[in-house]
Amino acid sequence: MDRRKLYGLDKKDEVGFMDTEKYLHWELTQKIIGCAMEVHNNLGNGFQEVIYQKALAMEMDAIGLSYVREMGLPIIYKGEEIGLRRADFFVEQKVMVELKAVSKLENIHLAQAINYLEVSNTDVGLLINFGTPRLTFKRVKKPNSKKSM
Repeated sequence: MDRRKLYGLDKKDEVGFMDTEKYLHWELTQKIIGCAMEVHNNLGNGFQEVIYQKALAMEMDAIGLSYVREMGLPIIYKGEEIGLRRADFFVEQKVMVELKAVSKLENIHLAQAINYLEVSNTDVGLLINFGTPRLTFKRVKKPNSKKSM
């Protein structure tokens, strides 16, 4: 199957059923979600997060998305670095992607994703869970971002 067609990359300027103008990086997040769906359709649930991370990287490579994997995010407290955390992906220098392989996304996972957005000064992120029979995901935004999610 042609991946470009599968992910809607063969269409030009189609808005679809949603007002995409109010969603920051809408098209890019849709491409990432399409890649995640392809991974989940092929692997299902039950693997460790690192397996999904490698497969998602392969899918994003296949459609030409640029990304950085496990970019270090320094945690600063009162002007001093106290730790380092790693988000799974930063795609096209615009969207942070955090992957999970858990039975249910919890508020703590959402808080973690929002913290990664704040620390990285990124406006939009995706929290994607491969641990359920159906892929689940949430669009997240940095608090006080100008455009909605």
